[in-house]
Amino acid sequence: MSSVLAKEQGTVRKKWTGRLPVALLYANTYPVAVSNLGYQLVYTLLNRLDEVVCERFVYPADGGPLRSLESSRPLTDFPLVFASVSFEHDYPRLAAMLAAGGIAPLAADRSDRVAASSPLVVLGGVAVFMNPEPLAAFADLMVIGEAEPVLAELMTHLADYAALDRESLLHRIGASLPGCYVPALYRFVHGPDGVIARIEPAAGLPQRVTRIMAPAMDVAAHSTLLSPEAELSMYMVELGRGCSRGCRFCAAGFIYRPPRLWPAETILRGLEARPAGVDRIGLLGMEMAAPETVDQIATLLAANSCSLSFSSLRADRITDQTLSLLAASRLKSVAIAADGCSARLRRLINKGLDEPELLDAAERLVASGIFHLKLYVMIGLPTETSEDLDELVQLVDRLQARILPLGRARGRVSVLTLSINCFVPKPWTPFQYCSFGGLEELPPGKQGTARALAALKEKISYLRGKLGSRSNLRLKFDHPDQALQQAVYSRADRRIGPALLDIGTGRASFARALARHGLDAWQYAIRPRRPDELLCWEVVDQGIRGDYLRDEYDRALRGVATRPCEPALCRRCGVCREAASA
Repeated sequence: MSSVLAKEQGTVRKKWTGRLPVALLYANTYPVAVSNLGYQLVYTLLNRLDEVVCERFVYPADGGPLRSLESSRPLTDFPLVFASVSFEHDYPRLAAMLAAGGIAPLAADRSDRVAASSPLVVLGGVAVFMNPEPLAAFADLMVIGEAEPVLAELMTHLADYAALDRESLLHRIGASLPGCYVPALYRFVHGPDGVIARIEPAAGLPQRVTRIMAPAMDVAAHSTLLSPEAELSMYMVELGRGCSRGCRFCAAGFIYRPPRLWPAETILRGLEARPAGVDRIGLLGMEMAAPETVDQIATLLAANSCSLSFSSLRADRITDQTLSLLAASRLKSVAIAADGCSARLRRLINKGLDEPELLDAAERLVASGIFHLKLYVMIGLPTETSEDLDELVQLVDRLQARILPLGRARGRVSVLTLSINCFVPKPWTPFQYCSFGGLEELPPGKQGTARALAALKEKISYLRGKLGSRSNLRLKFDHPDQALQQAVYSRADRRIGPALLDIGTGRASFARALARHGLDAWQYAIRPRRPDELLCWEVVDQGIRGDYLRDEYDRALRGVATRPCEPALCRRCGVCREAASA
């Protein structure tokens, strides 16, 4: 890894003498880790504290030893181990990293006193505050929400970790510090049907752990580490957090409520913080910035000869300013998300996009110089039929009819990539009650799981048959078996912890690991949730009323749209009502 760091900008190396060592794990390889803005943010925040020395650990791609990037120390040199977790597929790797580091991966097996050989393990990140329970078995402590408001105070509590036994230290933090969840101090009582009957916290702890969110900031979150080895080799700047649209499948649109778009001056300060000579810029955010903000960004980037990249664009938010910015950046590839295969399904998910908007966006993008257009859609949404798939085929026909002549006219053929992904029900969304696979009335157990997978594979085969021979069309299909694993991890409870350890360490395959611990995919991914059911992730308080999500699910099935989230005007979901009364 020394060769990797030789190419990296922003590496922090601090002397250990008199400082509290913190290991910061990311359960994926270095190129992925250094491309994650949240991981970079925690690394920067910790190292800004003079009394802390924070070093990074990433998943060793070559099977080599687990050592810190900065000083090649083993994990057993660190009394505090933090991990930032963004994606469910990283859960087994996180378990494997703890085991490979020579520490007890399961929290219950660690000693009564915190020490370098038996560290305190703290987990955070978006996957954790969406549903902390799948990783609860590994964590002494979990941070529920955004890091900025809590990290410095948490480190103050942890500075004297040796003065108390582990449980007393954790109880003190869980009782006094908002956003801090101690899984071992919460008991989940299940009824005869296996459904959670109640959640019992230890004395002095809150019934539910309130998610914390960052206040308005002066400088947008931005890259502090740059590397040519990064999967996203660019300087990243955050446009905001959350999304106002309220797409019913998207957790980010709910757990980051109220949505926050940073003002232009905040974004510009983030852009201006980039090192000299850096001219590739990536703008991150679920929503595009306001047109006037885009104008100011364009002016700054043009003055500095910078090129620009977006993660994806909303078809109905592509303004003339956006097109000018893309043209100036000489960007050749852009992604837009239709998400639903048909107009009916786009109403179901509250996407707020119709076909004319998609066609117009595609035409304008290609006309502005884009050669490669990517379109994201999902299969397996609730109520989906073959007619919906046929409408997707027709949409592809119309898209190609619009963009291919534009490409031919300029002497370079336009290419359309259709990325087809399996819908995965997520906690804290109106679709948290749904079955993976989109079918109704599935039998329980392995038979129901097999039917759900077979239905998705049949849809992929059908679309491949309809579209596979088209010229200038690339097809990219999700793997239903991998999507099933994500669906299991997304809605799992803490009982899955030992299975994750078996999977991550290679002791057993996904299916065998579940079976070994008396679990099956059906109970987590396929079984529909009752509207009145207490769900394991409700140990977290996101501020969202349960009846709001249930009502949104009902509106989805009726094809009724819900207006975008407007914090200044509405109190529909409960988040802003709670904030106002606090």
